[in-house]
Amino acid sequence: MEEKQLMDVLSEDTRNILGLQLPTDPRWVNLAALSLEAVLTDHAYCEQKAALSCISLIQKNPEKTVLVQALSPIVSEEWGHFRLVLSELHKRNLSLGKQRKDAYVNRLLEFQTKGGNPDDRLLDQLLTMALIEARSCERFKRLSEGLTDAYLRKFYRRFMESEAGHYTLFIRLASTYQPEEKVRARWKEWLAFEAGVMEEMEVRGDRIH
Repeated sequence: MEEKQLMDVLSEDTRNILGLQLPTDPRWVNLAALSLEAVLTDHAYCEQKAALSCISLIQKNPEKTVLVQALSPIVSEEWGHFRLVLSELHKRNLSLGKQRKDAYVNRLLEFQTKGGNPDDRLLDQLLTMALIEARSCERFKRLSEGLTDAYLRKFYRRFMESEAGHYTLFIRLASTYQPEEKVRARWKEWLAFEAGVMEEMEVRGDRIH
């Protein structure tokens, strides 16, 4: 696929995802470029946590065959991403730092349905993961366009494409186990909540979210 065709595909994926109601502050890319070791460390742990989240969903829902079959390869893919980011750190003579508390994700978890119907809890878990992937895709798009390092721009373009696919997968899985109208209505609530979270958070370049 030629470069222009690739970017057209990625742009379409990104437009589909940008149901996100609040775009990333444009200052974030410059701050991230100044904190490369920290942002790569955070990115590595984000990939690791994504793999573990998929494993957890499989463990809690072994009877849901579609979910298990869909998420099993994602576990391997996310762990592969962790290794890619770790390799990039080592290549640049940077160190993997300690894992930090993820204020963004913790705020999203507060919005999840607690108790009640297990299917409603699963719906929110899948939409949480879809939202994290969507925001990650949007952030990776910013990095792929705004960094001065040409190699890192291509590096993050590949991650952007991957996150777009994961976002759509989690939405499809949600619609597999709940009526589509219910999924759409709850997704709108999630998007509105996430916009409020983003508006409150400090703009920091040492983290992906």
